[in-house]
Amino acid sequence: MPLTTAPVRAEGPLAAAAATWAVSTAQVFSPDSLPPRLASLLRAMVKTGATDLLIGAGSPPSLRVSGLLEPAANQPVLTAKETREVALALLAPDQRALFEENHDFDFSFEVSGMARFRCSVYVQRGSVSLALRALPVAIPSLAALGLPPVVAELARVPRGLVIVTGPTGSGKSTTLAAMIDLVNETSPKHLVTIEDPVEFIHRNKKAVVEQREVGADTPSFTRALRGIFRQNPDVILVGEMRDLETIQTVLTLAETGHLTFATLHTNSCANTIHRLVDAFPVDQQPQIRAQLGLTLEGVISQALLPRRGGGLALATEVMVGTPAIRNLIREGKAHQIYAVIQAGQPFGMRTLNQSLAELINKRQVTLEEALARSPDPRELQALLRG
Repeated sequence: MPLTTAPVRAEGPLAAAAATWAVSTAQVFSPDSLPPRLASLLRAMVKTGATDLLIGAGSPPSLRVSGLLEPAANQPVLTAKETREVALALLAPDQRALFEENHDFDFSFEVSGMARFRCSVYVQRGSVSLALRALPVAIPSLAALGLPPVVAELARVPRGLVIVTGPTGSGKSTTLAAMIDLVNETSPKHLVTIEDPVEFIHRNKKAVVEQREVGADTPSFTRALRGIFRQNPDVILVGEMRDLETIQTVLTLAETGHLTFATLHTNSCANTIHRLVDAFPVDQQPQIRAQLGLTLEGVISQALLPRRGGGLALATEVMVGTPAIRNLIREGKAHQIYAVIQAGQPFGMRTLNQSLAELINKRQVTLEEALARSPDPRELQALLRG
């Protein structure tokens, strides 16, 4: 059973304005309260520095270490009954009901003295499986993550839209947590996050931070965003822009003077623009391009690569909303954005290839890994030749 689900109370200079709140992700387990097999696997995960743990019936559990999946050492095959017992041990009664109804559920939890974890529990081929990701208890700084200085500048803009993109497992949530933490440390503002699930817990510093979890605190992203104007936020984080209505509301929030952070599953800055515009009917696309041209402050596109000697290295493509970028967006010329990013280093912009070349030159990643992740290997090799 969870040790505590106590609400987190606002502290700091804006405490009088903050409401008491609670989320299901405040669940904290002791290692002894977990099934022994699960506790052993989580310890192995932390000890090896694995980012992910996969548990499924009929095969040994697997750990993802430095980007590579490998069987967990000395761990036997689990039965379908055992994987189900592991999943149910982590789920509160209301969460179990949702899982039984939908056959999948995402949540997060903490194991005292160990780490926080994000977990997706789901049914495949009639049995229960789990995918767990380790989350730092302490939120890392932008510099510690290897992000360029311009990302800190984007976190400090007074208004507009900042999007973090990349495939699943590319560190989007960690980057956004670090950006929110920077605002929290430096500005007396009201920050509201809408997440599914809440992954990093933010304690009030100079700001008041309120975190709403889809499913626990609000039925959906759409419902949460519908009422957010009445909650007096200065900064808003939307965990994921999943549908047209959410995208439209996010653009409106940015247009009305809020600093808005969001994520998308795209693999480049230019593709992010295409994805946002193409989500709308053709007759609405000129208006959406105009809104983006007005509000977009920057896009950070991420990829994680195995680091020499172990661990992961972060490569980033960064686009800043300069007048040239804004004009291309308004005119429907997103295909020309890449060329502007290539020449935009004075503004803090960089292409993914420029970032990969830097990682190679610093001997943080191998040439082979970089070429495998490069959108244009020939261009990368040309950059390395100087």
